[in-house]
Amino acid sequence: MPQHAGGSLPDALFSADSVRRIDQYVIEQLGVDGFDLMQSAARAAFRRLALRWPGTETLLVLCGAGNNGGDGYLIAANAARHGLTVHCVAVAPTEKLNGDARKAWQKATADGVKVRELAEVSEAELDSLIENAGLIVDAMLGTGASGSPREPFASVIARCNRSGLPTLAVDVPSGLNATTGAAKGEVVQASMTVTFIGRKAGLYTGHGAAACGDTVFESLSTAMKAGDIGENRESGESPIAMLQSWKSVQGWLPRRPANAHKGRFGHVLVVAGDRGFGGAGLLAAEAAARSGAGLVSLATRPEHVTAALARCPSVMVHGLTHGSELPSLLDAATVVVCGPGMGQSAWGQQMLQQVVESGKPRVLDADALNLLSSRVAVPANNQILTPHPGEAARLLNCLVPEIEADRLAAANKLQSLYGGAVLLKGAGTVISAGEAAVDIAEGSNPGMATGGMGDVLSGVIGALYAQINESPAQAATLGAVVHLEAASRASVEKGYMGLIATDVIDALPQVFREAESIIGRREEEE
Repeated sequence: MPQHAGGSLPDALFSADSVRRIDQYVIEQLGVDGFDLMQSAARAAFRRLALRWPGTETLLVLCGAGNNGGDGYLIAANAARHGLTVHCVAVAPTEKLNGDARKAWQKATADGVKVRELAEVSEAELDSLIENAGLIVDAMLGTGASGSPREPFASVIARCNRSGLPTLAVDVPSGLNATTGAAKGEVVQASMTVTFIGRKAGLYTGHGAAACGDTVFESLSTAMKAGDIGENRESGESPIAMLQSWKSVQGWLPRRPANAHKGRFGHVLVVAGDRGFGGAGLLAAEAAARSGAGLVSLATRPEHVTAALARCPSVMVHGLTHGSELPSLLDAATVVVCGPGMGQSAWGQQMLQQVVESGKPRVLDADALNLLSSRVAVPANNQILTPHPGEAARLLNCLVPEIEADRLAAANKLQSLYGGAVLLKGAGTVISAGEAAVDIAEGSNPGMATGGMGDVLSGVIGALYAQINESPAQAATLGAVVHLEAASRASVEKGYMGLIATDVIDALPQVFREAESIIGRREEEE
C-alpha cells in the first residue's frame, strides 16, 4: 500500500508462522540465547503490568506447556521478586515442559513461586483463586495453537472471562488465531495484550480487535541485538499486512493551495435511495460533501428530492425514475458512489447497469454489491468495493463464518475476482489491492454498529477518491481510517449506545481541520 513522506509510518504485521521463524532466526543466526530472550519478554510484560495496574497485590498466573507458558512462569517470578502475592497454576502438566519453558518453570520455583498442577486443584479452589486475584495473567496458549481450545483450557478460559477480572494476555489471548484474528471456541477477553518480536496480524482484526484489549508491542530489540524487527528484513520474513493509523495516513490528504477552486477536487455522484431508503443516499452525499469533494450530486427517487435539499442544500439532487436518465449525470462525474439504499428492484438494477457501463471510477456498496453477486465477475481496476461480511459472503458464494475465519484471505480473494480495491468492513477493517500485504485500519468502535455507518463510509471514500484519483487503494484506506477517527471523536461526546451516522458526519470537519493544521506545521518546518 502507498506510504507518505513525513508523519508516522504504518506498522508491519506478520503471520504467526513468520514471527516464529523470526524468533528462530534471532536465536540461531544472531546468537541470542533463547532463554535470555524469554526473560526479556517476561520483564517487558511485567513492566507493562506494573504500569497499567500499579495497585495490584495478588496475581493469578495460568501457564501452558510451550514457550508462552515459559513466559508466564518468568512473569510469576518477576512478580514474586517485587513482593506481589503470586498464585501460579500449571494448566498443562509441568512434566510436559521442555527446553526453555522447563528452565522458566525451574527458575520460578527457585524464586519461591509455588506452582500448582491444575489436576490437583478442585473446581472450587480454582474459582476461589480467581475470585481472590486482583489480576489474571494468561500464558496458556500461544501463537502455535489453532482451532478451538481443548479441555481443560476451554473451561479455564470460560472461568476467567466470567470473573470480569482484568487480564493480561501474554503474546496472544489464549484461543485466538494470531494470524487471522479468528476464534473458533472460547478465547480470553484480555484487558491488555503484550506481544513480542513481531506484531501479529490477527491481534488487530476480527475477534482479535475485541479480545486483545489494549495491544502493546515489545520488540525486545535490546535482547535481539537487531533493532525493531518491523524494519529489519535480514530474517527474510515479509509482513502480510500494514497497520494504518490516523497518524500514518494524514499525509495522504490532498493539499489545498490558496488559489484552489471546486473544479480541482472532483465531482462525486451518489446513485442511491430507492423508495423507503432515501436516507442512505443522503448520508453518503452529505459525507462526501463534508470530505472535501468539490461538487456532490445525488441521483435518487423523485420522492426524496425535497427532503434531501432541505437537509443538505449544498448537494445537487436529481429525481430519477429510470436508468436512461442517468448517463448525462455520469458524464459530469469524477467518481460514482453507487448502492446505499438502492434496492434490488428494476430501478436499482438499471442504475447499477448504467454505472458499470460508464466505466467511471466507482465505489460500490450495499445493494450494488448484492446485485453484483448475481453477475459474472468482471474485474475493474478503477473500482472500490466496500462489503460487510454478509455481502462478502454473497460475493464469494460462501457463509459468513468462512469470511470471518480469515478476513485477510477473503479480502484478497474478492480483490482477485473484482480488481481495484476491496475494503472488508468490521473491527480491524481490511483493505486489499492485490499487493503482498493488505492494509488494516487500526482500531474499532462498537458505536458504529448501527444503521447508516456504511453509507457515510462510502461517501467519505468517494470524496477522497475524487481527490486522489490515481489510487483507489489509497482512497479506501484513507477513508476507512478517517471514518473511524471521526466516529471516535463523536463517541467522546455521544458515547457508544447513542452514536448515529450523522454524528460521524458532524465530526468529519474536526478531523480534517486537525490534519490540515498538522500538515501546515510540517510544511513550515520543511
